[in-house]
Amino acid sequence: MPPQRRKRGEIVEEPKNNNKRQRMTNSRKNSKICDFIDDSFSHKKCMALFQEYASANDPDVLGPEGMEKFCEDIGVEPENIIMLVIAWKMEAKQMGFFTKSEWLRGLKDLECDSIAKIRNKIDYLRSLLNDPVIFKSLYRYAYDFARDKDQRSMDIETAKAMLQLLLGRQWPMYSSFHQFLEQSKYKVINKDQWCNVLEFSRFIKPDLSNYDEDGAWPVLLDEFVESLNIRQNSGNQKSSYSNISDY
Repeated sequence: MPPQRRKRGEIVEEPKNNNKRQRMTNSRKNSKICDFIDDSFSHKKCMALFQEYASANDPDVLGPEGMEKFCEDIGVEPENIIMLVIAWKMEAKQMGFFTKSEWLRGLKDLECDSIAKIRNKIDYLRSLLNDPVIFKSLYRYAYDFARDKDQRSMDIETAKAMLQLLLGRQWPMYSSFHQFLEQSKYKVINKDQWCNVLEFSRFIKPDLSNYDEDGAWPVLLDEFVESLNIRQNSGNQKSSYSNISDY
């Protein structure tokens, strides 16, 4: 007897066992996806990593000794600007210290719960310095991060060290500005002066051709420009005297 043909429009139910098998397969797939997402960052691993560096006297704080070991493990010198970027990511309040909450905030943002993952983020952290908006945020953060919390202004020695770290390689006039600070009467730098130094470094040409002496720059920067002009005029006079003596 020939097989019966299905009538058009007739619904044929699949065996119940097949439906159950499909549901189990989908469930396993969804479970694997969830496991993958959960494994991208582990709060437990992150906290366990923090405890490796936390102070014995205060388990909620990573202090100078732990910081030195942490820097050694990730292959970065404590004075490297990358450590400032990491602190900025954590929104750390005090130089040389990370609290447990700061550590979790920063490493969760970076999706790092191991030293290997942090090492793999070093190039990314360095690339952030090339973004002008991010760099400005980092530069402003550095002032409150590095200054003595008992003082409203930053002492000049700390300011020189931080300016060297942040602007030393990218501002052509930095060495002249550093020399000016060395010879000046300034003992501290306030936040307005600090922020304007960055703007000055970005917009004023090394030959000072676009500097406006009637602009709204702080007196600190007006005096810096004046010192450059005096030095330049002095150099020109010496050159003139030298030429005269040649006759």
